[in-house]
Amino acid sequence: MDIKNEYGQILDDLATTMLGVARESVSMVKRSDQALSTKLTREQEWEVYLEFIKVMFNLADRASAFYIPLQQQPQFMDSLEDYVSDRLTTLLAPSMSSAEIDDQEVVLSVGQAVGESRQIYEKYKFVFSEDTKDRNALFQHAAERVAGRAGGTNNQAIIAASTLCISAVIPAMIALFEGKPGEVSSAETPSAEAGTAATTQTTPSSSGSSEPSIPSAQAIKLISVMSSITGEEFETRWGLFPKFRSDLQPEQLKEITKHMNRVSQLVGDRFAILSLKISQETKQPSGNA
Repeated sequence: MDIKNEYGQILDDLATTMLGVARESVSMVKRSDQALSTKLTREQEWEVYLEFIKVMFNLADRASAFYIPLQQQPQFMDSLEDYVSDRLTTLLAPSMSSAEIDDQEVVLSVGQAVGESRQIYEKYKFVFSEDTKDRNALFQHAAERVAGRAGGTNNQAIIAASTLCISAVIPAMIALFEGKPGEVSSAETPSAEAGTAATTQTTPSSSGSSEPSIPSAQAIKLISVMSSITGEEFETRWGLFPKFRSDLQPEQLKEITKHMNRVSQLVGDRFAILSLKISQETKQPSGNA
């Protein structure tokens, strides 16, 4: 079976999203430290760009395990590497490097990025969509590597910006694999409002996945709550801005978790009632008897 024929659209969309996020992430890194950004060489920008590509290949690999049959997944990832190389050659390589890059150099760069991605990040064990200690450790590790490539080792502004950018790709990938392209556009542009959200089944939890949103010039969303419905399943999620979460003391996080679980339960219950009511109303016969 030809993987590119069967999954051609999602491979193309996934490659486009990964490269788009990487491009915007480089811009975010530069904006996070204006003084340092003026000293960045084109070679350094290229290295920063590749660091984002590395971690996104790892996340794509983890995501595909949930949506692609096991026997097809290795071929799927090989094909994704091809799609990224082709698109990078066409759209991004000339603008991200300091000199002309031929097709073979791009293929080699992407191939090396994929190989290094496995070596660097496979040691982190976590479920793709769940906010866990290991996933946050991967985010931190990747962000620190980005900061190092930018010449700002331990630069907290760059690390925070990079963490947001990396976490923003997760909901975008989920939307692509689940065939919800409308949710990708808001997810693929990292912003200062990207936060973490928890997925729950009738009862809220304090862990979760990222929930990026449209940026605001003056506001940062520290806490978010969202309810949704899929079929007959109702879901309520809440989450914290990553930097806000890391700044909290254990007892403070415990207290917020207690209150937010209660808030999420109330919001979720009300959402379920209203959704059921609307659903029942739409089923009522209409017209003249």
